[in-house]
Amino acid sequence: MCHVNTAGATPTAAPNLFGVVGRKAASTSFNYSDALKASGLTWTPANIDSFITAPNKKVPGTRMVISVPAAPDRADLIAYLQTLKK
Repeated sequence: MCHVNTAGATPTAAPNLFGVVGRKAASTSFNYSDALKASGLTWTPANIDSFITAPNKKVPGTRMVISVPAAPDRADLIAYLQTLKK
């Protein structure tokens, strides 16, 4: 597993996804790529969708290599991410 998804959990290979929806990209404690730091993205459902469809098209130079090509899978993942909040 790359990401953790609980409040306060220490990220290892990828950022913690708890509270990601609505958060500025590269705004938490993690060693983000320069590309993501400079992206100016806010993780809206639409931005998450386009990012996980093709990470390097959305943010050229990102270190994210996994994509989610199937739209129903992306919708399910985004719905789940929206539940990860206080």
